[in-house]
Amino acid sequence: MRRQLQALMAVLLLGLFLVALVAWLNVRGELPVGDAAPLPASAQQVAQGAYLARVGNCMACHTVPGGAPFAGGRGIETPFGVVYSSNLTPDEATGLGRWNADHFWRAMHHGRSRDGRLLYPAFPYTEYTRVSRSDSDALYAYLRSLPAVAQPNRDPALDWPYRTQAALAVWRALYFKPEPWEPEPAQTPLWNRGAYLVQGLGHCATCHTPRDALGGLDRSRPLTGQMLTAQRWYAPSLVDPAEAGLMGWSAEQAARLLRSGVNDHAVVTGPMAEVVFRSTQYLGESDLNAMVHYLQALPVQATPARAAVAPVPLQLSRGAQLYGQHCAACHGEQGQGVAGAYPALAGNRAVTLAQPANLIRIVLQGGYAPATQANPRPHGMAPFRQQLADDEVAAVLSFLRESWGHHAGGVSTLDLLRDRESAAP
Repeated sequence: MRRQLQALMAVLLLGLFLVALVAWLNVRGELPVGDAAPLPASAQQVAQGAYLARVGNCMACHTVPGGAPFAGGRGIETPFGVVYSSNLTPDEATGLGRWNADHFWRAMHHGRSRDGRLLYPAFPYTEYTRVSRSDSDALYAYLRSLPAVAQPNRDPALDWPYRTQAALAVWRALYFKPEPWEPEPAQTPLWNRGAYLVQGLGHCATCHTPRDALGGLDRSRPLTGQMLTAQRWYAPSLVDPAEAGLMGWSAEQAARLLRSGVNDHAVVTGPMAEVVFRSTQYLGESDLNAMVHYLQALPVQATPARAAVAPVPLQLSRGAQLYGQHCAACHGEQGQGVAGAYPALAGNRAVTLAQPANLIRIVLQGGYAPATQANPRPHGMAPFRQQLADDEVAAVLSFLRESWGHHAGGVSTLDLLRDRESAAP
């Protein structure tokens, strides 16, 4: 009995220690925040905040399509359910009307709301924690200048226990540490500015860094690519020139892609098209060059090879026939494309990605580049969901991935089936 009591006491003490540790990890570095009235902002600070809101692509998540800008309510799908973005307009009851700059800074840097609640990491404070206090204050000043919109915030549609504050506290203890931005002394100002944008407000790691089963970013493999399961798109590696790394391009071509959505090598589609449309096309020249410089300076890391299944000759023959019927008129008999209009498929790294999810999405849903100031009337590709059966889609994609010197492996009807099943609620 005595040993049992000792064991029980040991378990209780360990439990208390872990609870205390989690609690401490969730408040480390925080300072008390008062309810002082917001201070007036200068026109220059508001203008800087408007620019930073575009750098961070804030409108994309905090605006319902067709709704009032920044009024929140947009559903953000996660593997654990749907989280709805909050109202960022200065409405007193439902928005930021009662927030001051200190409250906003705490949300950005510590991931905590005005009332002390822990925020869901669908709001990427894991990256925004690196945003400087001056930039946070400018963002706050801009949001305070917007028209107030009364739109109540929606509760998340998450299963238990993911919706609880206790689960959030444990998650944060495992994956989140407030990190003020510190420039690298050995690097140039251009590199450091690019790193600040990519690692902070740009929050590129949110999509392009792998996550584990609990949704935590794998910091040991930064920017090496990740499957966005909710969207069914693959965010390719930014450190592999065979995927989306910019290392093999000129700085001008890389900047052109982020500014216009197209260049001589690639066309932006899918979730990245919205990033270019709402964010990177508005980057100032110096910031765009800094971001490109940093991304091109990243150490190259090849994506681990995956076993490629060679398609059978009959499938390739069928794919060639379908390509001639539906694709060759725009993309060319030899996949050469049309400069300035339709991208080349021969030698296109989007075609040869080991993960074929993006190709499947483009064929089924259509391929659309963003309309930008530098490319206001982009060419697009209509969806083929209603024209091609699964086996036909698999055949034409297999043909693309095994033609013109490609050896990326085939696509099977099972890949299409898995794609359809991943869309089921």
